[in-house]
Amino acid sequence: MTFKRRNWKTIFLAGALTMTLAACGGADDSASDEGTDNGDGAAGGEETYHWQFVTEEVQGQVQYEYAAEFADRLYEKSDGRITMDPFEFGALGSEVDQVEQLQSGAVEFAIVSPGFTGGMVAEGQVFALQFLFPDDQAVTQEILNTSEALNTQLAAMYEEQNIKPLAFWTEGAMAWTGNRELRTPADFEGFQMRTQASPLIQESYRAYGASPIDLSWGELYTSLDSGVVDGQENPIFFIEDASFHEVQSHLTISNHNNYVAMTTVNPDFYNGLPEDIRAMIDETVEEMQPIVFDMQTEMNEELLQAIIDDTDNPTEIIELTEEEREAFRELAMPLRNYFREQISEAGVEMFDLLEQEIAEAE
Repeated sequence: MTFKRRNWKTIFLAGALTMTLAACGGADDSASDEGTDNGDGAAGGEETYHWQFVTEEVQGQVQYEYAAEFADRLYEKSDGRITMDPFEFGALGSEVDQVEQLQSGAVEFAIVSPGFTGGMVAEGQVFALQFLFPDDQAVTQEILNTSEALNTQLAAMYEEQNIKPLAFWTEGAMAWTGNRELRTPADFEGFQMRTQASPLIQESYRAYGASPIDLSWGELYTSLDSGVVDGQENPIFFIEDASFHEVQSHLTISNHNNYVAMTTVNPDFYNGLPEDIRAMIDETVEEMQPIVFDMQTEMNEELLQAIIDDTDNPTEIIELTEEEREAFRELAMPLRNYFREQISEAGVEMFDLLEQEIAEAE
C-alpha cells in the first residue's frame, strides 16, 4: 500500500474551503432513490449510498489512509453502490466539532480519539492511563481486537452518547518531544505540556510535575514554535509528518502509552441500514484491523528514520531504559485509583475486566 505524503501546514487552508455539509450530504440523504444509478456502475433497481467519513488526520497519516482504504473496499464489495468521502482533519472543523457531527448524524462515520471525548464518556479515558497496556504492540492490538471490556462494555457507554464504536486500534506507541531533554520526571517540572482535552491525561502530566495545556493539534505547530507550549506527545509517524521535530530539539522514545483510535458510526444511521449493507461494513471493519496495524508499524519505523536523517533539523533521540521508564511508571500507577474515582460503577467493572484481560494476555 502506498501512502501520499503531504505537508500538514496546508490544513490551515481548509478553513477557507467552500465545502459545506449540505453540499456533501448527510445521514438524511445518505441513500438515493431506489431504482436509480449513481453513475458509478451500480445496477438499476438497487439502492445506492453516499456517506462521509471524517478523520483527525490528513493525507499520508494513518487515520486518513485507513478511511480511504475503508471507502475503496466498501465500493468494491457493493459493486459501486456505496461511495464514501474521507475528510481530512480541519475540513469540517475541530476534533470536537467532528464528534458532534457524528452524534447528530450530519456525518455517518468518524475516527475518534477517546482523549477528545473524555468529558463526555469518562470511561473512555482508560486509554490515557500510562503504562497500562503491554509494551508489545502486537499484544496490545490483540487485546483491542478481542477485549469484552472494550468492545462490549465500553462500546455500550459510547452508544448511550450516540456514538457506536466498531473497532479499537493502535496508531503506535507514544513518544515525547520537547524543547529540552525529557529523561526523568524532574525534567517535566514547570514544563508546559500540550495534551488532548482529557482530565486524566492532564492529571497524568501533573503527576510528573508538568503544566498541561489543552490544544487542538491544528494549533500545535505554531504553539511549539512560539514557545506557548514546551512539548507534546504523539506517535512517531505523526511527529514527523506534522513536522513537530522541526520546532523541537529532543524526541524521547518512552513507550509510555499507545495512541488508540476508534472506528465509529452514528448508531441510528447504522441500525437503519439493510442487513446486507451492515454486513459489508462489519466485514470491512474486521479486514481493516491487521491492515491498519501493519500501516502504523511501517509508518512509525520509516518516519523515525526520517527524523534521524533530517540533518537540516537535528533532533536528539533519547530512548529510555527500563530503569528510567520505571520512575515514570511509579508516578503513573496512582492514576488508576484516580480514574476509578471519576467513573461510574459500570465503568469500574469494565476497568476491572480490562485489567484482567491484559494480565492474561501478558
